[in-house]
Amino acid sequence: MDILNEYIKATNTHNFDEVKKLLHPSAIYFFSNKTCTTHDDIQDYFENAWELVKNENYEAHDVQWLFISKTSLTCTYKYFYEGYVNGKYTSGRGRATNVFVKESDDWLLIHEHLSPLPR
Repeated sequence: MDILNEYIKATNTHNFDEVKKLLHPSAIYFFSNKTCTTHDDIQDYFENAWELVKNENYEAHDVQWLFISKTSLTCTYKYFYEGYVNGKYTSGRGRATNVFVKESDDWLLIHEHLSPLPR
């Protein structure tokens, strides 16, 4: 589904205005260490991550579309990120669930849940 690729591309711009274009007004994010319930919270979280991990690249692998309808899409995937923290290369992996809803012919992300991979 193109919307997930658009979302990943927007994330990799490191410009929250690009991400925000794809967010539903009621979007909620579950991170492993925080829940973000407003666009301001989400923006702060993204910008802090981009500040911490310089030149971050974010990717989605093994995408599985669990539900597809005319008004809603749900997928899971394994995420991979890489970049530089304090000048040293770092990378990591985890798992994600994204829920998109269609409003006025636009797909918008209404929920994202990121968590570590099981041990």
